[in-house]
Amino acid sequence: MRFLHTSDWHLGRSFHQVGLLGAQAAFVDHLVETVRAEGVDAVLVSGDVYDRALPSPDTVELLSIAVTRLIDAGAAVVLSSGNHDSAIRLGFASELLSRAGLHIRTSTESIGVPVVVDGVAVYPLPYLEPAVAADPLEASERSHAGVLRAAMARVDADRAARGGPSVVMAHAFVTGGATSDSERDISVGGVSAVHPKVFAGADYVALGHLHGRQRVGEAVRYSGSPVPLSFSEAGHTKGSWLVDVTGSGVSVEAVDAPVERPLAVLRGDIDLLLTDPALTPAERAWCQVTLTDPVRPLGAMEQLRRRFPHTLVLQFDPQGAPVPVRSYTQRTAAESDLDVCCSFLGHVRAGHGPSEEERAVLAAGVEAVRVQRAGADDEGQLPLTLPAQQRGVA
Repeated sequence: MRFLHTSDWHLGRSFHQVGLLGAQAAFVDHLVETVRAEGVDAVLVSGDVYDRALPSPDTVELLSIAVTRLIDAGAAVVLSSGNHDSAIRLGFASELLSRAGLHIRTSTESIGVPVVVDGVAVYPLPYLEPAVAADPLEASERSHAGVLRAAMARVDADRAARGGPSVVMAHAFVTGGATSDSERDISVGGVSAVHPKVFAGADYVALGHLHGRQRVGEAVRYSGSPVPLSFSEAGHTKGSWLVDVTGSGVSVEAVDAPVERPLAVLRGDIDLLLTDPALTPAERAWCQVTLTDPVRPLGAMEQLRRRFPHTLVLQFDPQGAPVPVRSYTQRTAAESDLDVCCSFLGHVRAGHGPSEEERAVLAAGVEAVRVQRAGADDEGQLPLTLPAQQRGVA
């Protein structure tokens, strides 16, 4: 049996408010081409097919197109639910769809019943929330390790009776895997990790949940997400695993996915970033920029986007900036209302106070509030601003 191990499609996800559906559709194109070129018998998707329990209509349409094209290309498709999926919605009409080559496993009742492809038993394990799955599985403990051990007991019983090679699909955090910022925490009581030995006996374990393609053991691997979902994944090579399972063993080959736009994480003062020729490749990348200027530059995002038009995240980490020793209340106690406003503007700009024009606008605003407050006082209403002695306390 030859199969493609993939997971964590997160259809419907956005990347810092940039929609990913186009990149995800390109990945589907890549999968279909790979199935045809490599003679793939099955595509295994180990959870988090959708990004949310209630996917949008265009997201559902993309999944429908994807599985139809993969089956038409000659591969069976096996989907198991992840912690982002709604098990009930994803599993709708699963028995009927299995007749067409789409095998969806989302319930505890299906655990231990394999999908057999060319003599290889594939055991899809849906994401098992301990609080929900412990009782149906008669787990000895209400933990991720406990429910997975109980699930694997069912798998082992069927495997012992059936014989032959086997593959297990699971959506979990397995000890030894490297995390990234885009994964949802699935810890229970601070414990979520599962030891790889839980899956002992399987010829290959196709994992989902962690977004970096990696191996925990030679035959225990994460495929990772096919597109980046956070800037912490800037160093990832996205793709899937092409796996051959035979009676004599298992061989695994990495298959890289297309990159719609690379990621770049930039750090430094703005003048260096705008002139450094070594940063030319970042001009076409999605960028996360951290500026280290001691004084926050005016119009920083506008300046950066002239060179790096796809900058999505701008952060500030001033180096060498003066650290105030007095509290805000102490610094503003003797200042006028206008001075407080000007000082605040200088504070949020990391040292850049208002221009003469901006000071004039602030002065007009302060005067308007003063006049309005005076009118309110005459009418016995509450004032719109705090008394001077309370300024900075609220």
